[in-house]
Amino acid sequence: MDSVRPTPAPTKSKLAKTFHRVIHGKKSSKPFSNNGFCLLIPQEKLRCCESQHFDKEEIEECKEHSKNKAVMEAFVAKLFATVSSVKAAYAELQLAQFPYNSEAIQVADQAVVNELKALSELKHSYLKKQIDSSPPHVTLMLAEIQEQQSVMKTYEITMKKMQGEIESKGHNISSLQNELQETIQNNKSLERKLNASGSFSILDNVKFSDVNPKDFIMVLHYAMRSIRNFVKFLIKEMESANWDIDAATNSIQNGVTFHKSNHRAFAFESFVCREIFSGFNEPAFSVQNDDSFVSGGTNRRSFFFEQFKKLKSVSVAHFLKQNPSSLFGKFLKAKYLHLVHPKMEFSFSGNLNQRKLVNSGEFPETEFFKVFSEMGRRVWLLHCLAFSFDQQVSIFQVRKNCRFSEVYMESVTDEIFSAAGGEFKVAFTVVPGFNVGKTVIQSQVYLSPITPPAKR
Repeated sequence: MDSVRPTPAPTKSKLAKTFHRVIHGKKSSKPFSNNGFCLLIPQEKLRCCESQHFDKEEIEECKEHSKNKAVMEAFVAKLFATVSSVKAAYAELQLAQFPYNSEAIQVADQAVVNELKALSELKHSYLKKQIDSSPPHVTLMLAEIQEQQSVMKTYEITMKKMQGEIESKGHNISSLQNELQETIQNNKSLERKLNASGSFSILDNVKFSDVNPKDFIMVLHYAMRSIRNFVKFLIKEMESANWDIDAATNSIQNGVTFHKSNHRAFAFESFVCREIFSGFNEPAFSVQNDDSFVSGGTNRRSFFFEQFKKLKSVSVAHFLKQNPSSLFGKFLKAKYLHLVHPKMEFSFSGNLNQRKLVNSGEFPETEFFKVFSEMGRRVWLLHCLAFSFDQQVSIFQVRKNCRFSEVYMESVTDEIFSAAGGEFKVAFTVVPGFNVGKTVIQSQVYLSPITPPAKR
């Protein structure tokens, strides 16, 4: 029997071949540089290789692979740095155009061209496999510095643009604020003149011979401005007297959910409108039992139009001093005593002096009564105009929880339509509507959405 001969040792150990396949994979192709600087393999790895009996060829191949990898990493870093430089140069070009600066545009344009050339050179170098022969670690470091500088430059340019926009918007805001203040001052000046003289030029266009619904609508808007002015004054006085506005609102319109807190003013406006327009359909406005002072037909129309002309351009305070027992004076007295509760007056002024003066037939000269009397004058003018028509004029209120109808109603705020879909119901009437002959002047209402029944 032949003896078994030992297998001769291979030229490469099995461990070395496995290590070579895992680390290197395929053999490297043509190197990127024949004379470039390469990063040396750490001595620990070389000693490891030597201990595993790697031959010199494998060690050199390992060095070559590491060198090519380092060169490629440096090249990619340089590529990204150049792209960042292009972006920074283009951002600078945009900045130079707003505002237009021809010299800065030329400089920035040339910078963009230079960076694009550098990018093109990198492309050709890669295709020809003639990548920069600088030490890779130095190239990598310089590329990172270049990229950071470009990014910082881009941020600085962006900050300049944003700062310019902020300054521009600041100037616009300042200009608009000045215009707003001028408008407010002009409005206050006009309002003082109106309150002082009682005159209003558009009322001069109302003629007895051709009174029509358009005249009524114009005077209604005229009256509503004074009503809203009184409501604002009333709420201001309540806040100064530390009233609980929510409780006061709930006492007027109980159980109503307001979409915004400032919508509470509509509840006070509804209260004032309800009280000041009460009795509007009666010739004497329900403030005098005997209405024999006017007769039917044309004489009554003429009487009310004369009242309209007499009060359309006078000072309320002056008129009341001269005519304290006039029908308008009686109307103002009755409405004040009915609308302004004694507790309200006492909380505002600390006494009931105004009430005593009004009750005795005199009229105080306080700011509160001045605003109230101007509101009363404009409502009285609307009433006189209504009875100057040769067709019937009547007022109407919309019942609570009625479905919204665009024929007879309009919403005091359009926000409800955008906030909710579907159908709506009337939470309360803010401003009553009017029928002038066959013409309907819509009532202004505060709406709430109709909640569909829950599914079982």
